[in-house]
Amino acid sequence: EWDRWLLMGLIGTAVGMLAFLIHQIIDSLIKLKWDLMENYLQVSKRKTWSMGADVVIYLSTGQDGNIHMTWLCALGSGLAMVVLSSGSVLFFCPAGSPSGLPEIIGYLNGTSIPHLFNIKTFLGTFVSCVLAVASGLFCGSEGPMIHLGALLGCGLSQLQLDTLGVHLPIFTRFRNSADKRSFITAGAGAGIASVFRAPIGGLLFTLEEVSSFWDIRLAWQTFFCCLMATFTMDLLSSSLCGFVYRGHFGFFEAEKRIIFWNLLDMNVLAFVPTILLGMLGGLLGALFVSLNIKINKLRMQFFNSIPKLSLRKTSKLLETMLILVISCVPLVANLGSGRNFLALGVGCILSFSCSSDRGSAAALLVENGKQGITYLFKRGTHEEFGYTSLCTALAFYFTLSCWTAGSAIASGLVIPMLYTGALYGRIIGLILVSIFGVQTNEYGAWIDPGLFAAIGAASFFSGVSRLTISLTVIMVSMLS
Repeated sequence: EWDRWLLMGLIGTAVGMLAFLIHQIIDSLIKLKWDLMENYLQVSKRKTWSMGADVVIYLSTGQDGNIHMTWLCALGSGLAMVVLSSGSVLFFCPAGSPSGLPEIIGYLNGTSIPHLFNIKTFLGTFVSCVLAVASGLFCGSEGPMIHLGALLGCGLSQLQLDTLGVHLPIFTRFRNSADKRSFITAGAGAGIASVFRAPIGGLLFTLEEVSSFWDIRLAWQTFFCCLMATFTMDLLSSSLCGFVYRGHFGFFEAEKRIIFWNLLDMNVLAFVPTILLGMLGGLLGALFVSLNIKINKLRMQFFNSIPKLSLRKTSKLLETMLILVISCVPLVANLGSGRNFLALGVGCILSFSCSSDRGSAAALLVENGKQGITYLFKRGTHEEFGYTSLCTALAFYFTLSCWTAGSAIASGLVIPMLYTGALYGRIIGLILVSIFGVQTNEYGAWIDPGLFAAIGAASFFSGVSRLTISLTVIMVSMLS
């Protein structure tokens, strides 16, 4: 069995390297987008925000032309990425759209899907995922990473490319249906493990969601594959950021991975809002799934009514562009007197006056989902976000992420689900703060909006995906 373990380790290492490459490219593209927007603003840069969030705020000079050009630059660069992202799955590899996870589950349950594991699907999904996330759409890279991990598991175990006619005489004994499915399962688990840095979560995810046939040997080998993927991702990320070497190779900084440093003493009263959040997550999750099914049915009816295939694909491409345009609509808040500030972000531009509530609204609306989740989970920030900013961001993310899911791009829903749940969890926590006030004693420390943001994120994720055990492990791995 040594060759099977060796192959599992190679698959995990390859998936970890691929996840690292995807995140580095996304960060580099986002930085490039910011640099392009800065060229059109003659402003004095003002770094940051009271909570220490990495939000760049620019003091506007009153030249509206510069602001408009900056918005056009953000919109133009986002549209260019969306066109390439959607075009890669529409015209290059149709099997890569949208997330790949349902197709992987279907294949492991015995459904034959053409071109699901060929090299064109791999390249198209990779390009589409990177550009879709960097463009500013409300999506994540988690679903495509599961598909890409499964593709690596299939390719490295079989070592043959039917598209190119390549058949290597190595690991030939694994070229059968049963072993092929086992390696695909391990690759999919390594994909989710590398994203969340949770090897046990990746193992349980494959058991609970992906695999149809399971045994103890496959469990240990899948866990080893997930462990190698997580270790490779952490090792490479320890010294590189946006392909820039920052030293300290192999030094794992805990503050970059652990969101909650301090433990909170719990009160039995905390279970009351927790149960409420669980029920709310189930209801909103059911609403999200129902709306998404209806949107996809309408989408299919509309596109199927177009007789010509080229026009149908072009219409799907235009839909993704429309979603991005709506995501980039400038949100202007006039608060009367006060100096105007302009916050530039990945997806939109928000003009607001200098106040803490507007600053928090800017951080929620213009930052990417992963960074926004970190802000929402942060403890000790009871009054950092107001009801207006939280409700506005909740409406935006719930609606646009529901519309984006199923469009012609390779994208995932995990980040939007966590973000949406964290928003209404934070609202519940803010309501408790409004009722009981900011508690500093040990008996009232559980009244923290950051804590309920984490619970809300898990509740909405569970309500949409119906995951339980693996989701709990993933959340614990993320937060501690």
